[in-house]
Amino acid sequence: MEEHGREAQYRENSLTLLGAVAMGTGVMIGAGIFALAGQIAQFAGPLFPLAFLVAAVISGFSAYTYIKVSNKYPSAGGIAMILEKAYGPVTVTGGAALLMAFSMIINESLVARTFATYTLQLFPGEQHPVFVPILALGLIVFAFLVNIAGNRFVGGLSKGAAVVKIGGILVFALVALAAAGFSFEPSQASQGADGSITGFLAGVALAILAYKGFTTITNSGAEIRHPHRNVGRAIMIALAICLVVYMLVAWAVGSTLSINEIVAARDYSLAQAARPAVGEAGVWFTVALAIVATASGVIASIFAVSRMIAMLTDMKLVPHSHFGMPGHIQQHTLVYTVVAAGLLAAFFDLGRIASMGAIFYLVMDIIIHWGVLRRMREDVGANPFVLIAAIIFDLVALGAFIVMKLLTDPFIIAVSAAGIVSIFVFEAVYLARRNSDPEADA
Repeated sequence: MEEHGREAQYRENSLTLLGAVAMGTGVMIGAGIFALAGQIAQFAGPLFPLAFLVAAVISGFSAYTYIKVSNKYPSAGGIAMILEKAYGPVTVTGGAALLMAFSMIINESLVARTFATYTLQLFPGEQHPVFVPILALGLIVFAFLVNIAGNRFVGGLSKGAAVVKIGGILVFALVALAAAGFSFEPSQASQGADGSITGFLAGVALAILAYKGFTTITNSGAEIRHPHRNVGRAIMIALAICLVVYMLVAWAVGSTLSINEIVAARDYSLAQAARPAVGEAGVWFTVALAIVATASGVIASIFAVSRMIAMLTDMKLVPHSHFGMPGHIQQHTLVYTVVAAGLLAAFFDLGRIASMGAIFYLVMDIIIHWGVLRRMREDVGANPFVLIAAIIFDLVALGAFIVMKLLTDPFIIAVSAAGIVSIFVFEAVYLARRNSDPEADA
């Protein structure tokens, strides 16, 4: 049964270069600009558009590692494959892979809540807070049903949504900039944002989260046509597209609203920026774009993370129980993914969800770079100085973010630290049990 499931889900040459780019941008743009612009502005102050640029540079260094390994070893396992080749089937491999999986699940809940906050802008007056988790959960369930339809349907939907939202977001940016006289001048700093060097770097850490969707392309390596060539191309094209979109929109928002206004409307800053530019019609247009972007982002992310967890199960790095459910492994992991994302969307706000996602992802990213630097750089032909630079950049951004959150929201740092420790303890216990009794996970 499981073998049949794997054959049905991992089909070689089922993703074109365009499809891989669409999947990556679908995840990135859905989470990046709609969910995070206001959160980043709160940390980085009036120079928050530059945070997106610096984050793109850092993400480019990170992408170098993934591209080098994926070019030689394209696999549906993606990140899990890289970790296993770098460290072997040990605790750090499974733990770091689960960190990535959870950061992707966190991304789903982040985007789902963004969908909810933007959708509520269509209704006049103050809406009851309970509608945010209700709408977010509704989107997650809808994304689950779409994913049941299969790979080709998700790929086709991602392509169409990517074209609509990228074109629409660019129209929004140009209209907003035109209304601001194409000044490209950031709003003045105010008490609503931090604006310090540490705050700017913390904003960069969140902006990195806006680019991390390129890893979904890595996870699809075995299905992309001509993967030794197209995985790297797809990643770089997706990063470049997102950089252009993010910079234009960030400058448009920053030129239209003051930092105080952006921070006050941080959960729906693009819709707020549309009001002074073109009035309520602009709000409706922006909300429609947000709905398309966030919905397609959740669909693409659920597809990617369920595949990743299924691969971890195949690799015997995590346990699996079907809990009486019919179907193959990836259908089960779809259910697990949806349940976890739904719980986060129900009980955590956007700021805390984004914080957890950034911390989990940066820790995992550092582990990846270190493993490739120590164990694989000669095998894959990677430049050690680029790998070291990627580690340093991640450490600086992560350190600044932790400092800022310790000052403003120590609870989420405690939750994130407890989550990371729990993941690695769980993995250590599971692997010890599996090694002592190989049939225990059957």
